[in-house]
Amino acid sequence: MKFWDYNKEKETDSHGVVLVEICDSNLLSTIDAEGILEEEYPAVDVLISDCLSYCGLCAIKPYALVNNKRVFGHSAEQAMDKIRKQIDEELAAFTE
Repeated sequence: MKFWDYNKEKETDSHGVVLVEICDSNLLSTIDAEGILEEEYPAVDVLISDCLSYCGLCAIKPYALVNNKRVFGHSAEQAMDKIRKQIDEELAAFTE
């Protein structure tokens, strides 16, 4: 089955088992979260969106959705650590 990889603007044979969604207006956009996560976790797709409809949270804390679970921190670095932990949990559940 072929999928369109919107992040890389090309067709690919598979998608990651974990989807991380990041709002473009979020504090995580101050770092290259997409590049960092996709390099560290090949089974992860990162989608940067214009809006994820969590405006209150988006305005005060860096956050992402990891397989539709909100993950946030007080800083971009703390949020990234928590996102990595959630990705590890999601990948572990997938391999069981």
